[in-house]
Amino acid sequence: MNTEKDFCTWGREVVQKELAAIAKLDSSINEQFAAACELMLQCKGRVVVVGLGKSGHIGGKIAATLASTGTPAFFVHAGEASHGDCGMITLDDVVLILSNSGKTHEVLILLPLLKHLKVPLISITGAPNSPLATGATVNLDIKFTAEAGPLDLAPTSSTTAALVLGDALAISLLRARNFSLQDFARSHPGGTLGKRLLLEVGELMHSGTTTPKVHAEATLKETLFEMTKKHLGMTTVVDDDDHLLGIFTDGDLRRAIENNIDLDSTLIADIMTAHGTSTQSHILVFELFNQMEQQKITAVPVLNDAQQVVGVIHLHDILQAGVI
Repeated sequence: MNTEKDFCTWGREVVQKELAAIAKLDSSINEQFAAACELMLQCKGRVVVVGLGKSGHIGGKIAATLASTGTPAFFVHAGEASHGDCGMITLDDVVLILSNSGKTHEVLILLPLLKHLKVPLISITGAPNSPLATGATVNLDIKFTAEAGPLDLAPTSSTTAALVLGDALAISLLRARNFSLQDFARSHPGGTLGKRLLLEVGELMHSGTTTPKVHAEATLKETLFEMTKKHLGMTTVVDDDDHLLGIFTDGDLRRAIENNIDLDSTLIADIMTAHGTSTQSHILVFELFNQMEQQKITAVPVLNDAQQVVGVIHLHDILQAGVI
């Protein structure tokens, strides 16, 4: 019966073997690697990544990493390539093919077409003398010796090495392109970083009829009705031209009630917080959140260039958007 010790021993063996496979890659970062980077950097089209089986899964990840770090790329399954998907390859592209053996039939039948199109071919293989490697413009050797499993069958060390080499290509190109956080955000608009660097106040604010707003001559009772109707726990106070005069919040209301202020006769202009913090629609939401957190406020009026109220943004809107 297998024991906990057995599983841990076997697991550590795999980790050590794969670490050794990665360590061998250092010698693959050479003039061939630099030539592959240059081909992709100068590519006017896209990097078309091709693979089959486990190499195909790794190729898909490499294509995704390239695309998200500034190098336009997509993946084509080798089995589908010879049945129509080769039509995706243009004369401006660079092709990157993964095959540990370098002898995969579905891959090799693509070589005459790529040669005819004069499309640069980069191969990632564990067999530098294979048909794929010798037929490529540039070959990147993963220095493969053995898989991590006891039968030397299931792709493990070879796919790990290919993945790391693909990451090395992508990150080298990222640095060559001076790829910035803003560039990364544009490739990841749905992620937290993308939202932090791209999402502006105007995209989240309550505007139009949903903006809580009363005039300075409104009574406290009228102001309470507006706050209740708009459900933001505050309201802006404006003049006849919608210029911001101040704000009134739930906290201000509690203090007014504690002081026995008459709801019907008290004018909001007499008890509002004059002016206060405001923002504009083009401000990044994440920047505003930091300001709101420092000042311990939950809602901020949004003004246009004429200092007129055009909306309100609430802390709940920011949290629901996943910016934080």
